[in-house]
Amino acid sequence: MSKIITSDNFESIKAEGLPVVIDFSATWCGPCQKIAPVIDQLAEEYAGRVNICKCDVDQNDELTAQYGIRNVPTVIFIDKEGNTVDKMVGAAPKKDFEEKINALL
Repeated sequence: MSKIITSDNFESIKAEGLPVVIDFSATWCGPCQKIAPVIDQLAEEYAGRVNICKCDVDQNDELTAQYGIRNVPTVIFIDKEGNTVDKMVGAAPKKDFEEKINALL
C-alpha cells in the first residue's frame, strides 16, 4: 500500500534517503481512480527501495503548489537527493511507471 504524503510529513519521507514517487490525485478524478491500484501494486513491489506515495490535491494545497500541479493525475519522480527528475500527467500503463521508477534506482 502506498503512503499518504502531506506537507507535514513530506520532509521526513524525503529524509529517508530513498527515491520518492508521488501520485497527485483527487477522489473525484476518474483517471486517478484507474491508476490507484497500479500505484498500490508498485508500492508493494518497490517497498524498501522507493517511497511511493499518494497526495490528495484537495487536501494538500501547499505541496500541490510547490510542484506546480495543475492536472490530475500527475505522478512525479524524485531522486535520492530530492531533485524532481521526471513527471507523468494522466493515466498510463503499469510498465510506463515501472520504467520511470527503475530509472531512479
